[in-house]
Amino acid sequence: MQDLRDIWVYLSASPLLHLTLTLVAYLVGNWIYRKGKMNPLLNPVLIAVTIVVACLLLTGTSYRDYFDGAQFVHFLLGPATVALAIPLYRQFEKVRRSGFAILASILAGSLTAMATAIGIGLLLGGSNDTLVSLAPKSVTAAVAMGISEQLGGLPSLTAVLVILTGILGAMLGPFVLNLLRIKDWSARGLALGTASHGIGTARALQVNDVAGAFAGLAMGLNALATAVLLPVLWYWIF
Repeated sequence: MQDLRDIWVYLSASPLLHLTLTLVAYLVGNWIYRKGKMNPLLNPVLIAVTIVVACLLLTGTSYRDYFDGAQFVHFLLGPATVALAIPLYRQFEKVRRSGFAILASILAGSLTAMATAIGIGLLLGGSNDTLVSLAPKSVTAAVAMGISEQLGGLPSLTAVLVILTGILGAMLGPFVLNLLRIKDWSARGLALGTASHGIGTARALQVNDVAGAFAGLAMGLNALATAVLLPVLWYWIF
């Protein structure tokens, strides 16, 4: 037992352990997702997060120690986001023909996401700090946290809400779109990218190339629209 304890102490001090944990957790989540015939409710990101959190709690590992290893995956988020331009380039002609409709859709989606978040927060008696942390929930985390911090919100709370929004959007978005009988892949992609940023975009890419391209475009434009509109609306209203 002492030997095993010594091995664990050595491994826990290595950032490669937590990198491996992250990768294995996602592989397990993806395996369950595919075994479940790609059911949106079996979202691999949600499963991976659950596994990682459970392991950290069971071993008493702090988030700071975990992130020393997970930062390698975090670094790859930048190149992965840039890589979304590839499916968009392949669908460029279709995007160009639908330019006005895309801009109108994203503007409406951005305003709706902000308004509903603030409205629900007000109904539940949230403070101004909480409301401004809620407002950019549909924007990719890096942008959302920056907006929240600049307006006096809580970036850590915003990050949690962004992740929850992305996971729920990827899980429930396809069901809602099916109920509304929205079959066009470009419209489905715009909806997922606008409402649930990167996680929704990843889900759209798994299903259809056109949906993935439009979701990536929506994710980027929604981040830009929210960064411009939210400060103006916030100071105008409050």
